[in-house]
Amino acid sequence: MDRVFEALAHPARRALLDLLVARDGRTLADLHRNGSAPMTRFGVMKHLRVLEEAGLVTARRHGREKLHYLNPAPIQQVADRWISRFAAPFVRTMVDIKDRLEGSDPQHGRSPAMNEAAPRHVYELYIAATPQAVWDVLTDDAKTPLYQHFNMTSRTQWRVGGAITFLMGERPVIVGEIVELSPPGRLVMSFHARWSPEVAADAPSRVTWEITPAGPKACRLRLIHDGFAGDTATARAVTAGWPETLSRLKTLIETGTPLEVEAAYAPAAG
Repeated sequence: MDRVFEALAHPARRALLDLLVARDGRTLADLHRNGSAPMTRFGVMKHLRVLEEAGLVTARRHGREKLHYLNPAPIQQVADRWISRFAAPFVRTMVDIKDRLEGSDPQHGRSPAMNEAAPRHVYELYIAATPQAVWDVLTDDAKTPLYQHFNMTSRTQWRVGGAITFLMGERPVIVGEIVELSPPGRLVMSFHARWSPEVAADAPSRVTWEITPAGPKACRLRLIHDGFAGDTATARAVTAGWPETLSRLKTLIETGTPLEVEAAYAPAAG
């Protein structure tokens, strides 16, 4: 967590994160060109390296380009540590009021335009466990409610082409299909949200879990949610759920104890 605070301490690095909030998946040249403060290309590269080491930015090759994505999971962990779920709605409201009074844009000018060929949301974190241990939790339906957003349960046919359904009570809120199953390193599924009429109208997207070794008893978990047909309701909605899910998953795997999280809101009935 010290690295997160050190990375956020520099205004140039915060400005780079603001650019990624406005539009994710930017190249080094794009960040250099659009930066508000005068900075050399080498300077941008150095600041990006600090952000990557802190886990706040993750990079992914797309053809010949290296694209940079905001990884909000470490910031979510900071919030989870010092802001209770009961206080979170009030804190969010106070920040929104401040932004409106000061005339700033809470979304930092997020553009509806997007590069549909590139991943839309990329999250990355390190877990003190083997890839197999992480895989065993991800592919165990009995453990789904211990880490999933809203304590959702799941029913899965664990084979390529098999159906996967996430439920709240008996109501399906996400339905999909297993596209790729490569234990213990890669799981790909289609993702069709059903929790409200707005997201149900969207075409299915895609979720990819990548687990790679990072030491004798450590691994890197990368989640990529892409395949959106533009700036859809689903693309906007899932940013609230994934950081919580990943934080809860990490806690469960490392401690064996579920992270108790009181959701600030609930999805509308579809």
